[in-house]
Amino acid sequence: MKATKPKNKRPAGQKTRTKNERADHFASNAERSPKPAGFKKPRPQFAKTAEKSADRSGEAPENTRAKERTQDRHDQPARILSPRTGKKPDERSAVILETLPSDDYALLDSGNGLKLEQYGSYRIIRPEGQAIWLPAWDKAEWDKADAIFTGNTDEEGMGRWAFPKKPLGETWPMKHDGIEFHGRFTSFRHVGVFPEQAAHWSYMAELIRRETSKGRTVRVLNLFGYTGVASLIAAQAGAEVTHVDASKKAINWAKENQEMAGLQDKPIRWICDDAMKFVAREERRGSHYDIILLDPPAYGRGPNGEVWQLFDHLPAMVDLCRSITTKDALAVILTAYSIRASFFAIHALMCDRFTGLGGVVESGELILRERSANRALSTSLFSRWVQQ
Repeated sequence: MKATKPKNKRPAGQKTRTKNERADHFASNAERSPKPAGFKKPRPQFAKTAEKSADRSGEAPENTRAKERTQDRHDQPARILSPRTGKKPDERSAVILETLPSDDYALLDSGNGLKLEQYGSYRIIRPEGQAIWLPAWDKAEWDKADAIFTGNTDEEGMGRWAFPKKPLGETWPMKHDGIEFHGRFTSFRHVGVFPEQAAHWSYMAELIRRETSKGRTVRVLNLFGYTGVASLIAAQAGAEVTHVDASKKAINWAKENQEMAGLQDKPIRWICDDAMKFVAREERRGSHYDIILLDPPAYGRGPNGEVWQLFDHLPAMVDLCRSITTKDALAVILTAYSIRASFFAIHALMCDRFTGLGGVVESGELILRERSANRALSTSLFSRWVQQ
């Protein structure tokens, strides 16, 4: 990838869309059905509550952790945000970071509420609500797809995918800039990597290499880290990485990716925990980081049932992240998916919370550049504070 960077009940009797039935996907708007069978958009589905056990190697001694877990079991008062004093960061808004097609990943074509992508050796069709235009490629190209997400809620896992050519395994090898990892057909449409993040990954890796070449130790915190691709990139670039996710399944997947990438010797702590509680503990401990990646869901749950609501909890989370940055911190990078807001909302929040630290706040959108017609598909909002 080259950077320049859910459940509904199916109506009774509904069947998985066949190859012939997909033909109307390429018809004009007047001719086609507004909701082609088999491609209805699923409601967001979130990770199930993870098991309480976690790999916490490298954390504080057990007696300290026991005390902190006792504190965590009680409801904590909401964090009171106080005005930050000093000079506000410089601002750059309406910044577009794009990921171009590459051998690792490519957005091949899109339209009629779908997108055709190349993930390694596989062509995949998934829903895409923003693709309200017509496909640029003809039906013959789309019929080359190896996997199609159907959203069949009567099934679990791979059962929600159709494989027109031949049955495929649950995982397959993927790569980003030489780092290998597992792609996986999941029941919630994703495949284990968000390629639009490549713009942030390349920027982060450049910062790490620049500073480590001077003899500096760079510490990276990856919150809501999912399957760990960003953590592997940071570690390969030379950073000491702490990876936090509330899903033990995601943590195990990330560890598999580390082994597949041959980076077992790199310093990565894999921690299954509620992100908000973890950061609050790091603040109490006096731990600090040079780069923080923050990729929260709109809604989620921690391993012990903790509830995350982005609009309710993001201000406190950003404030906590600011409090655990080093004195000469490099960057705090926030990405937001599937929220009813513009990037100006998170831009204003980042400017507010990083007042007094100098630097600049850059905000805008992450997009994928399409191979077929060079259209831009917006995937998420971002705002990042960087030290100039």
